[in-house]
Amino acid sequence: MSSLSENDLKHESELDRLEDITRPDYVRQSLDRLPTRTGKPAYQRDGRMVGYATPANDAKASRASGTFRRRVFWLLPHDRDTEPDGLYASSALAEAVDPATAEPRPKGRKTECSEGCPPV
Repeated sequence: MSSLSENDLKHESELDRLEDITRPDYVRQSLDRLPTRTGKPAYQRDGRMVGYATPANDAKASRASGTFRRRVFWLLPHDRDTEPDGLYASSALAEAVDPATAEPRPKGRKTECSEGCPPV
């Protein structure tokens, strides 16, 4: 996700994982505007949410919208974890990152495995 900057994530205090996100080769990350600072955000995409960031207590809501910018990690039904020979068997899309690189504050990165690990 090229438009995601380190500045967007500077108030993250922790990542909450809803399942073992180290298992898939990649997860999708997006920065969502959400009405709450804490708790599991509502999920309105196909697929499933696998984790989300929680901002620190000093994170301020947007003056214009009253929302918080929070990172959400998710997978779609046709992603590599459920369809290993599918559309993303040997590549990954722009917002995909290696879940092993997902931590509070720094944005996740692509790695050789997130792009499609060579067969073992």
